[in-house]
Amino acid sequence: MGYDVVLVGGGIMSATLGVLLRRVQPDWSVLVLERLDGPGLESSSAWNNAGTGHAGLCEFNYTPLTGDGSIDVGGAIAINEQFQLSRQLWASLVEEGTLGDPAGFIRPVPHLSFARGAAGVEHLRLRHAALRDHPLFEGLEFIRDRAVMAELLPLMFAGRPAGEQVALCRSRGGTDVDYGVLTRRLFAALERDGVEVRTGHEVRGLSRDRRSWRLRVCDLAGARDYGVRGSFVFLGAGGGTLPLLQSAGVAETRAYGGFPISGRFLRTDRAELVAGHRAKVYSHAEPGAPALSVPHLDTRVVDGRTYLMFGPFAAFSPRFLKRGRLTDLPGSVTPGNVMTLLGAARAEPALLRYLVEQLVQTRGDRLRALRRFVPEARAEDWEPITAGQRVQVVKPVNGRGSIAGFGTEVVTSAHGGLAALLGASPGASASVAIMLDVLGRAFPGRVDGWRPALRELVPSYGAAPPPETLSRTASTLRLE
Repeated sequence: MGYDVVLVGGGIMSATLGVLLRRVQPDWSVLVLERLDGPGLESSSAWNNAGTGHAGLCEFNYTPLTGDGSIDVGGAIAINEQFQLSRQLWASLVEEGTLGDPAGFIRPVPHLSFARGAAGVEHLRLRHAALRDHPLFEGLEFIRDRAVMAELLPLMFAGRPAGEQVALCRSRGGTDVDYGVLTRRLFAALERDGVEVRTGHEVRGLSRDRRSWRLRVCDLAGARDYGVRGSFVFLGAGGGTLPLLQSAGVAETRAYGGFPISGRFLRTDRAELVAGHRAKVYSHAEPGAPALSVPHLDTRVVDGRTYLMFGPFAAFSPRFLKRGRLTDLPGSVTPGNVMTLLGAARAEPALLRYLVEQLVQTRGDRLRALRRFVPEARAEDWEPITAGQRVQVVKPVNGRGSIAGFGTEVVTSAHGGLAALLGASPGASASVAIMLDVLGRAFPGRVDGWRPALRELVPSYGAAPPPETLSRTASTLRLE
């Protein structure tokens, strides 16, 4: 069986790329292959990601301090611009009637930065001063008045020591996003438009011949293998992407390895606690801890019910997917990447030390971390949950193995016709920007001709955003 496009993985990335390709090339045949029973159930599931519309509004790790004591806000601005592209696509599809009521997948929730200690408060002051005049950060408020803070976040300030140095920075323009619901709605729209979506079908091999890419697929229900050809293949299978690249022998990733990290959170749905905290509040990482450990206390709405989640706490599993196999990590070690992995282990002692410390944490340790946010927290009110599984890219950097940041990386094959996504955060929030990048890399000879159709969906694509874009998307998505 042959298709013009095969999308591997039923998450937000494949869904987004499918929508974009369907708009610019409606005559192409498209097949989606997902190993689970439905789309949006792995990394895009509401409980397997932070659900934050990451826009740089509150995250300290996007605005690091430099060596001279100044602050670099370039990351926050870039992330916000990427999220605006996502909002534009979603708003366009809502206006067309494709996505239904936007309240089912996105809702306004204030985003706040929470600083503790003199150094943290100064970092937040510099952050606010550097961003407040940027159009995308309009209305950013720096707050030191203790009474105002207690009014905004009663759960966090009840019982907080009076002498503690704290500060807040609030953005009213934040959001909470259920990427699982959004993903399923996007795939439903694709199916109505003629895209074939097969769930319960796992891709187990990938190879190249002279004309196309060949995929070996297992129908898990029938326990039978079959073959599929794709002129273009996109691997958006989360942690399952690296093994497929390895099976295909893609030279560009021969030395790449993967390091799986899972996360745990504390969750509550107790009405009195939920009522005292309507916000997503991010603080700074503890001294010596990596950026992925930034603690946050979030309002989440899943299946119409409101929760609070606090974390993350790192955990370890050799699985590359939350519903993966225990053999995923050992099976990914090859002669081509073993030195990269060993080099990264030597080069990242702080990260390894952090993971070990996290793994030996007790419930009491996690409760003490929560009490830095919620001083009067009680253990019996919060339950631990395991969130999604992420695979960080390990690759040669300056001649030695290194965990190459905590972002996302697009990989294409020199043979053409193949693109893959590796990495994690900010992931879903930047899905449209990342998939537009995939189109540009995978179809350099076509993308200029596609630009007018893409701009109908995403007005800021390849150009400065029209002044009214932000207010238009806020109105359409009912975020005002």
